[in-house]
Amino acid sequence: MTRRYYVTTPIYYVNGAPHIGHAYTSVAADVIARFKRLAGFDVFFLTGTDEHGQKVEQAAQAAGVAPIELANRVAADFRDMYDRMAISYDDFIRTTEPRHAAGASALWKKLKENGHIYLGAYEGWYALRDECFYQEEELVTGPDGTRTAPTGAPVEWVKEPSYFFSLSKFQDRLLELYETHPGFVEPSSRRNEVISFVRGGLRDLSISRTSFNWGIPVPGDPKHVMYVWVDALANYLSAVGYPDGDAPRWDFWPPNLHLVGKDILRFHAIYWPALLMGAGLPLPERVFSHGWWTIAGQKMSKSLGNVLDPRDLVAEFGLDPVRFFLMREMPFGGDSDINRRAIITRMNVELANDLGNLAQRTLSQIARNCGGVLPERGTPTAEDTALLAQASLLPDIMHGQIDRQALTDALEEVWKVIRASNAYIDHQAPWALKKTDPQRMADVLRVLADVLRTIATVLQPYMPGSMDAMLTQLGVEEAERTFAALDTPLPAGRALPAPKGVFPRFVEPEAQ
Repeated sequence: MTRRYYVTTPIYYVNGAPHIGHAYTSVAADVIARFKRLAGFDVFFLTGTDEHGQKVEQAAQAAGVAPIELANRVAADFRDMYDRMAISYDDFIRTTEPRHAAGASALWKKLKENGHIYLGAYEGWYALRDECFYQEEELVTGPDGTRTAPTGAPVEWVKEPSYFFSLSKFQDRLLELYETHPGFVEPSSRRNEVISFVRGGLRDLSISRTSFNWGIPVPGDPKHVMYVWVDALANYLSAVGYPDGDAPRWDFWPPNLHLVGKDILRFHAIYWPALLMGAGLPLPERVFSHGWWTIAGQKMSKSLGNVLDPRDLVAEFGLDPVRFFLMREMPFGGDSDINRRAIITRMNVELANDLGNLAQRTLSQIARNCGGVLPERGTPTAEDTALLAQASLLPDIMHGQIDRQALTDALEEVWKVIRASNAYIDHQAPWALKKTDPQRMADVLRVLADVLRTIATVLQPYMPGSMDAMLTQLGVEEAERTFAALDTPLPAGRALPAPKGVFPRFVEPEAQ
């Protein structure tokens, strides 16, 4: 039976260019998708762009273009960022596509048919920047008396006709969901916030607008357009062919994982499951909310001018070092600061010294002392067995951590093996064994080659290009790079290409 895995990023809003926060979520989802593929899963990795709503309409007006022109331009920019970051998505959905309009409209009709949508009038506080309605008690009053959303976004009092979704009906069912499926929202600190919000009482949700028209028309009442979040959340359904139960991708429903930033958790952990309950659809397995990157201690914002384009980092430091840094530096779920010194330290200490030097020492000695071919496996000593056993556990240990979205912890498991391997090569000293015991030298180098093969295999999701180069140098063919293939040793005598450093040290340009 095929094991399927459906992972999503949020679809990103096209009122601005891609930044490091978008790249972070996307690289994390990519690591998970690549890991699952290596473990033998049939993976569907979805991402895309959220292209409707008042903010997009206003941004387009400010730029002097039609909303679809702005959406086309920004969607292309996101695709370019994905390509530069080696994001292996299976589908890139845009909410302006006909397939999405069909899916979102079908969800609306199902909710109405089930008695969960009614026409009324909305009157209350609305933050355009967040595309979110806020209750009176959620607002924050500043020293000057100005009232803002909890996110700091300005709010305005809005009054207009609106369709409503009967969110209040689902309060008890949502609380039961969080209690019976504690892993539905992670990390636990975020789950507690969600539970507290829902326990505080849910009001019915305004889900249409009449004050602008850049959106999907409400079925049967085109004077209204769908509230942008109902439209956006439906992308997870429309991408798998909803409402067509025979669509080729429908077998992937429900999603295994929605990866989101903490600023949009409410929409995914409260509104989304309630909408699915209302439509009678199976719920996602998990919503994981990760933290934010700050720049020199400040949250990124266009107004501060500190928004960081990940492509600039890649141009300076290289793709895989940047991917590695993003997944290594910040415990997944928390917040962290991004700065040049931290990136360079990770590159030089962990990539160049720890891993790069280990591979280079091993492969150069095989080239020099073993005729450039993979040695035979010898009779293992206790030290050999201990290191090989530690490495062999990596795929299973990491799989458990990947399933918990402990992406940083999974990397630390690999580095434990790398550090143990460096201690092993220093202790065994194969360069000295060449004179005293050439057979033992060959045995030690074979152990190191086998351990490096495992290390490079499990690091492919994090650093695909660099690990492709390392596996090639280790003589591992394309069909031998899955986790299952690790059970079959490489044949002795296989010729290895000339070794070449994979992770050069980074030297600041002015220091050269």
